[in-house]
Amino acid sequence: MSTETSTSRLTIFQGQQRLLQADRLTVLRYLQNHDELHPEGSPQPLWVFDDLSGLRLDLNWRSELAPPADADADNRDAAPSTTHRTAAAEAAIPSRSTRTVGRPKLGVVSREVTLLPRHWEWLNRQPGGASAALRRLIEDARNAHAQQDSQRAATEATYQFMQAMAGDLPGFDEACRALFAHKQPAFLLQTQAWPDDVQAYLHQLSRPIWPV
Repeated sequence: MSTETSTSRLTIFQGQQRLLQADRLTVLRYLQNHDELHPEGSPQPLWVFDDLSGLRLDLNWRSELAPPADADADNRDAAPSTTHRTAAAEAAIPSRSTRTVGRPKLGVVSREVTLLPRHWEWLNRQPGGASAALRRLIEDARNAHAQQDSQRAATEATYQFMQAMAGDLPGFDEACRALFAHKQPAFLLQTQAWPDDVQAYLHQLSRPIWPV
């Protein structure tokens, strides 16, 4: 399980009640315990939502929590060895002091970019060349549009959760219009009669949308 996956925040609902909000591993273990306590299935299934995207996730704790199939075999085969390494084996192990020549990769990913000739000409004239210029342009755009991007992402996440959980609740269509128009008073008015846990999670997801 990757670090990003294990640290992502998720929320469990049963019906319209919020049961748990935690990291992915904790949520998986909760699902495991729930299934073991209800082997025939519970009257209301558990729904898991991603706190970042608002999307409903279909998690399988059996596949994510199960150890690798070959783990036991590896443990059986990996008997402790007391023999000394041969000279050839020692030579095959790179020295810790050995350093490769060149710049560190720093997580750089190479992908194709399609531009017009005049764009390439301009980029190649910039300090550091085309790649450095593109990185500066992207960072400048990210900083300039950070609030707008955050609003857009929060709007989409809120709508995704509303679709899954509140599509049949009164005032849903009006609440959606208020959400995309970024009209907080109207949004709160249309959702004020919704279940408390649904409202609370909507407020959490939509917080970046509204002006402070």
